[in-house]
Amino acid sequence: MPDYYIGLISGTSMDGVDAALVRFGERSVDILSAGTSPYPEALRAKLIGATQAPDACTADVIGTLDHWVGECFRDAVLGLLKAAGVEPGSVHAIGSHGQTIRHRPDDERPFTLQIGNADVIAKGTGIDCIADFRSADLALGGQGAPLAPPFHEWLFGSGDVDRCVLNIGGMANLTVLPAAPGPVSGFDTGPGNTLLDAWIRRHRDVAFDDDGRWAASGTTIPSLLDTMRADPYFGKPPPKSTGFEYFNEAWLSRLVDDDADCADVQATLADLTATTIADAIRLHAPQTRELLICGGGVHNRDLVRRLGDGLGPITLASTADFGLDPDHVEAAAFAWLAKRTLNGEPGNAPEVTGASRKTVLGAIHRGR
Repeated sequence: MPDYYIGLISGTSMDGVDAALVRFGERSVDILSAGTSPYPEALRAKLIGATQAPDACTADVIGTLDHWVGECFRDAVLGLLKAAGVEPGSVHAIGSHGQTIRHRPDDERPFTLQIGNADVIAKGTGIDCIADFRSADLALGGQGAPLAPPFHEWLFGSGDVDRCVLNIGGMANLTVLPAAPGPVSGFDTGPGNTLLDAWIRRHRDVAFDDDGRWAASGTTIPSLLDTMRADPYFGKPPPKSTGFEYFNEAWLSRLVDDDADCADVQATLADLTATTIADAIRLHAPQTRELLICGGGVHNRDLVRRLGDGLGPITLASTADFGLDPDHVEAAAFAWLAKRTLNGEPGNAPEVTGASRKTVLGAIHRGR
């Protein structure tokens, strides 16, 4: 049987399903088919509403969204299989991250909630679907995030050079891969695209700042940047993770003056993402010589330029230069985690999440 797996994820931008049909080598990933399936606009609006007004998000709303997102994930799988000409019976399993609705790892009773009904996916495709990857790590005292660092280590680790892998999605997360033998580490540095997207959506009614052009047209407001960087999250030591529950429009509204120039605020938010990533690397990975970037932020040339300006001699590169398209890294990571689960192998890294031990992640939902 071919060594085929499928990975599925929708990030904090909530714009659609990233999906990848992959085949794993000894230390390589071959993408057979991949792409993003946009959510229906009505679904995206309801998802954003559910996260922005959690007190109004009833059990009926969550149940409906869970099934609806599951349908979208199922259809993304069927589209991948058709595009690749691969039969469902040739795929070992689907690894579905789902759509995060709430992530509260530091509450008195920690929890994380990802929706996207895994039985809808499994029964609708005939392929076993592994989901709910984060809960086991939380049960062991961990953050449940980030989960990609072990995959980054497997694919991008080098015994010759100190590297970091940076995923810039809605949030930005960093994986530290030292050349010397030792455990992988990683954490969420803070906002990636989420505040940039929220600000341009509010003022220009578009989903994102294409290539960072609007941010590039503005001038950073130093006092606002200093106020934002003083947020306690940035000084908190790892392990740590965050999300739109914390860095959101309400967070912005508390800090931004009503009379501030909108383009200047966008430029300041771009610098916030870039400087907090650079600060994290200098503090927690000072020996870094190469930074491999993946996620949607790699396409924002203004943001990458700001990041490069702040990192000096560190070489910046796309993960594409190291064997994997930056748009497919996260989906491939959950395909890899699904394989680990089927093999009975642990998927978390306690040095990253703070869990008390390694454990097998996820629950298996049978497709047949």
